[in-house]
Amino acid sequence: LAIRATVMQAVEALFACYPDIRTIGVTGQMHGIVYLDASGAPVSPLYTWQDGRGEQPRGGQTYAGYLSSLTGYPLATGHGLVTHFYNQEHGLVPENAAVLCTIHDYAAMSLCGLCAPCTDAGDAASLGMFDLRAGAFDRKALELAGIDAALLPRVAAGPYLGSYHSRADVFTAIGDNQASFLGATGGDTNAMLVNVGTGSQFSVYVPEYMQCPGLETRPFPGGGYLLVGASLCGGRAYALLERFFRETARMLGIERESCYDDMERLLESAPEPAEPLRVLPLFQGTRQAPELRGRVSGISAENFTPQHLLWGMMHGMADELHEMYQLYEDAGGEKKALIGSGNGLRKNFVFVIYVNMT
Repeated sequence: LAIRATVMQAVEALFACYPDIRTIGVTGQMHGIVYLDASGAPVSPLYTWQDGRGEQPRGGQTYAGYLSSLTGYPLATGHGLVTHFYNQEHGLVPENAAVLCTIHDYAAMSLCGLCAPCTDAGDAASLGMFDLRAGAFDRKALELAGIDAALLPRVAAGPYLGSYHSRADVFTAIGDNQASFLGATGGDTNAMLVNVGTGSQFSVYVPEYMQCPGLETRPFPGGGYLLVGASLCGGRAYALLERFFRETARMLGIERESCYDDMERLLESAPEPAEPLRVLPLFQGTRQAPELRGRVSGISAENFTPQHLLWGMMHGMADELHEMYQLYEDAGGEKKALIGSGNGLRKNFVFVIYVNMT
């Protein structure tokens, strides 16, 4: 309800500044779910993509692994139907739950005064067990998992959802990945997008359905698909290194609010060293294997310095993204213009240059 109130206040504030608004688009974090009752009121907390209970053990597997092997769909902890399956197994689904949906589905339906959500195909796919070619949830897979299909939101046939007090049309909400691609590329499908925020993503548009091992295929608004590689850490890896340097300074009796400027100066003070450390920044594993952890290797007496560690982290972050691109290229994908977005790039000019070179 707090999120709903914030959305309503934000929309009214926009109308106060721009009274001629004709269309409202909504986006939000994919994968997460909230349960609603028959009147459209929330009856649960918001379970985000960071819900990790899908990694808890179930009969020699994790919940996510069990559900993947049962249904044949690659599912990871945090996917909406993995979260729901866990809740279902533990009696945590509210008794009066009539439907589940993403938080932005709920926001969009609230703007229209609707009692039931309608979801975009991209968001439906982010929940799991969604047949990309049919454009519908896989009822056979749902039945195998014992999930009631009636609890799932209706998949939108088109972009129009409803009206906000007869003042503007409201479009069906779309996922943050698709929205970031549209916003950063200006809708240019002849482009590849690298986004570096808390996590990092490589996204590229393809007009026809395509499978690429190691990348997700996600529906794109208006037709076509995005091939997406996603790192759970991304820009947060650099933030964790900054915290390490800040705590090191505190150990020496120096209090700093931030070490980012110092890190940038260190990177610019000398060219890239010939023998950087090799850093694998898997602080939170991967979507497919959350238990994996990172490592630092190639340490010698000469390269065990803060500067080498900084460059090693930059290598590791860029290499993750380059590996995603390589998967796309190996699958026959064509080269396209590269566009970058996200604070991980905006606030780290050296990393921008390195990603472009890679």
